[in-house]
Amino acid sequence: KNNATTTMTGMTGEDTPLITHNKASTINEDGPRRRTGAQTTQQQPDEEREPSNFDPGSAPTTDYEKQDRRPLWTRVTSMVQTPFTTSMPFKYDQMMPLEVHYIDTFNDQPWSCSFGTKEDDGIWLNRNDQPGLMMSFLVWLLIVYSGVTVTLLAEHNQLPSLVSITYGTICALALASHAKTMFTDPGSIPQSAVPVYDASVTVSTHAMCSHCQSFKPPTCHHCRICDRCVSRMDHHCPWMNNCVGAGNMKHFILFLGYTWTGSSLALLIFAWNYFLCESEICVFNVVLVQLVRAMSVICVGSLLFTSSMLMNVTYGIITGTGTIDRLKKKATNTLYLSEDEPVPLEVVFGIQGYWSWFLPIDPVFADFDKIMGYSTPQRLLREQMRDSESSVVRESSVGKAAISTPYSDEPRPAETGPPPALYNEI
Repeated sequence: KNNATTTMTGMTGEDTPLITHNKASTINEDGPRRRTGAQTTQQQPDEEREPSNFDPGSAPTTDYEKQDRRPLWTRVTSMVQTPFTTSMPFKYDQMMPLEVHYIDTFNDQPWSCSFGTKEDDGIWLNRNDQPGLMMSFLVWLLIVYSGVTVTLLAEHNQLPSLVSITYGTICALALASHAKTMFTDPGSIPQSAVPVYDASVTVSTHAMCSHCQSFKPPTCHHCRICDRCVSRMDHHCPWMNNCVGAGNMKHFILFLGYTWTGSSLALLIFAWNYFLCESEICVFNVVLVQLVRAMSVICVGSLLFTSSMLMNVTYGIITGTGTIDRLKKKATNTLYLSEDEPVPLEVVFGIQGYWSWFLPIDPVFADFDKIMGYSTPQRLLREQMRDSESSVVRESSVGKAAISTPYSDEPRPAETGPPPALYNEI
């Protein structure tokens, strides 16, 4: 019994055995699992077993491990999506259990119409940084100037109307993304913040901010300009007059993308007009020539700046290390020791759908508390009340199920979990 011989299924009894091992069922936790059982294992008594001339060295080596039989395009797509579907820097996969989340419709935001970065301010706006206000206003001025210049070119029949409409739409989306980045809370930590339940179990100690005197989640930094702790803070951008964090990272990426696209389109239009167009329509008057020259300089500068920022943001998402953390690790020469993991795109753009990723609207996160790294006692109390109400409904459903089975001697238990189809959707 200790020496079982395993043969390939579908072979005749006269075939030579291929694998010999000490146990009938072997499970390797670190590698692929091979199924062995009664249908693949044949045992013979010692007196009836015939000697075999099998030479292991002469047999051809065959790899019986599990092979990937998916189409080439499916495998390439899976390889590209792998860095974006792994866990967050603070073990996002361990903090996101497989469960059905609910929508918290309670509005706990302040109702005042004041501008500022405090908890009592209803509209988020950094008023303490005067240079930041001027730089953000300059961004609006340059984008509006570019849109007006292209519109004037189309009005004087220098450009097709479709090109002018396309460029105007890109400028409008860039302005909307800039406004959302500027007026959106980047993920400030309130004074009543408490650790998330899963984090409090796995972590023995929690950090506190010496400035805010409040709980400081992982990957959180205190901004001296906004005077608030920001969850997953990447950096403070003076052109946005705001911090870039978990709450407005999507809008910041959209602004960079639309600005880069508009600058590239404008430079392509001017290059085609200067090098390829030979008709009289492409000849600008004196005013348009000066406007186009100034716009060309603006587009070149914005193209270079947005390209570098897009590379910086992409590097942060792929590596899971923000700008501030990366600079700190470079200063201490510990960047190569980083164990941060990539950030899933759903954590940045939300779970509404791919169509919402390109629109400057607030993302809907799968679990707001787990992504931000904190919760509040009020929200935990609402969850506790919701759980108690659901347990009461579940108990009542069990009683109804027991009453509705007259032909059964024992009461039929009600289903306490979601149907199998829901698990497949999750």
